[in-house]
Amino acid sequence: MSDTWLIIGLGNPGARYAGTRHNIGQLVIDELLERTGSRLGSTKARAQAATTRLPRSAGGPGPRSILVKSSTYMNDSGIPVGQLARFNSVPADHVVAIHDDVDLPYESIRLKLGGGEGGHNGLRSISSHLGTKDYLRVRAGVGRPPGRMDTADYVLQRFSAAERTTLPIFVGELADAVEALVSEGLQAAQQRFHSR
Repeated sequence: MSDTWLIIGLGNPGARYAGTRHNIGQLVIDELLERTGSRLGSTKARAQAATTRLPRSAGGPGPRSILVKSSTYMNDSGIPVGQLARFNSVPADHVVAIHDDVDLPYESIRLKLGGGEGGHNGLRSISSHLGTKDYLRVRAGVGRPPGRMDTADYVLQRFSAAERTTLPIFVGELADAVEALVSEGLQAAQQRFHSR
């Protein structure tokens, strides 16, 4: 079994989408890069990536982890994930997708292996290119759109002023959840973060 993890923060490239709800996964990658002192570099897989070791909850370096930001738009997230997973011999159950979830209240964190995509085009693309839905997801709650606002419009908006006051803490907790998932396993990480 591979001890390498492939961790992708889902989002869209470019300044226009930076800081939007749909890009919260990329904010988590930024946090993990800062924690590990790593920097993204270009790849041939239409993505930027950094190979590092996330810290273990008990201390010390954890397993080899490849932190990824796709250079594709959300709907094509699976292209670099599939290529990088194959090139680095990473099995699907060591792929972690960090993504926004409108079905969870803002600041909620849920972790799971497999399951449906909930209408999320980034997850749908990853499932298609990996050939399975059995990869790990870190679901970042961004709340439901207000009134009759279209979901697509809502997730492409930046966080509200009120949300931005707690966003750094939320992103930090999501990064903690990724570290726990890699070093402690799914069940232990679920017990820790689902009850917070």
